[in-house]
Amino acid sequence: MSKSWQNKKKIVNDPVYGLISIPSEIVYDIIEHRYFQRLRRIKQLGLTDYVYPGAVHTRFQHTLGAVHLISLAITVLKSKGVEITDEEEEAVTLAILLHDIGHGPFSHTLEKRIICEYNHEELSLLYMESLNKEFGGKLSLAIKIFKNEYDKKFLHQLVSSQLDVDRLDYLRRDSFYTGVSEGVISSDRIIKMLHVHNDQLVVEAKGIHSIEKFLIARWLMYWQVYLHKTVVSAEQLLIKIFDRVGDLMKQNSPVYLNPELKYFFSEKVETSDINAILDYFSVIDDADIFSMAKIWVNSSDKVLSELANRLLNRNLFKIEIQDQPFESGRINNLKQMASKNMDLKNNELDYFVFTNHISKNAYSALDDKIQILFKDDILKDVAEASDMLNTSVLSKMVHKYFLCYPKELR
Repeated sequence: MSKSWQNKKKIVNDPVYGLISIPSEIVYDIIEHRYFQRLRRIKQLGLTDYVYPGAVHTRFQHTLGAVHLISLAITVLKSKGVEITDEEEEAVTLAILLHDIGHGPFSHTLEKRIICEYNHEELSLLYMESLNKEFGGKLSLAIKIFKNEYDKKFLHQLVSSQLDVDRLDYLRRDSFYTGVSEGVISSDRIIKMLHVHNDQLVVEAKGIHSIEKFLIARWLMYWQVYLHKTVVSAEQLLIKIFDRVGDLMKQNSPVYLNPELKYFFSEKVETSDINAILDYFSVIDDADIFSMAKIWVNSSDKVLSELANRLLNRNLFKIEIQDQPFESGRINNLKQMASKNMDLKNNELDYFVFTNHISKNAYSALDDKIQILFKDDILKDVAEASDMLNTSVLSKMVHKYFLCYPKELR
């Protein structure tokens, strides 16, 4: 062991798991890279702290947690005779380390609002490829695993599937920081029950109740935390702010932007200039957005000023949620009230009165299924194997429609 690696063999005190280790030198070097350090300034749950004040943990913390869990999973699988080389172990660890590096400010909230050409997963891959060049090809196998192009498919499933370590960490971590106990899962128990059968990640039969709890916890966390109606209202407000900024830029109206945001809003982004995209994007974080909002409060544009003021002072839109689309007459009524009471023009009303929908299911029958391994190598999908859950309930896509408008219009 080189002296340089001994200097990098760090122990991190994580509030969820206790003391966790950085598993290798290359993992440490990537963590120290400026691209990765930005994740310290990206909140895991966006504006969820507007509802749950403790939800201020970061993508950085979540990613270190996922690295810890994948290390535990590899150890368990090796102990059961699954062949995983040291090179593969390091590669799958790098893949999970970098799975979220493409997230922008406030995580999912501003997806495709700053860079419309790429989603966060595509950006993560671009960052991995850039880092691979910088580190002399040491991430090549990690990229293959991330893209599901490597022979051992179960390694990709550890990184991205319906039972990956990403989900195992964020459910437990988000539950911890929000204080929502319904999200608590037995991640240790689930990991100990993992196995590989016919190159597929499976769960031994005695772990089925932990998987049932996992699926139920995920479902409850979505509707109680991730899609909590006030969280949706806050996120929609931020989205409307960025929609307004984009519209003002198209109209060549004056709007202040820092150099990095200006690059994406005022220039036609050349998708061939990947280095410029990655460098500019790697500077933008949550703090930039709030800094801009503080300036936009004093904007000459009344709409932008009003929206930014509402975001900074948590004067959120009233939000109503129901199972059916809202009647157009109701929406038009509210728009007429907004036009009169707030002195808004017709082309400004959609920023303050609008409707949309959210959709979610607990389990997708179309993606990699969670397979339960019984005696005699019999495999069953969890929805079939469980006495408590069934396919129709798990896979049903729930649609909720929401209507947002200023509270003062009630």
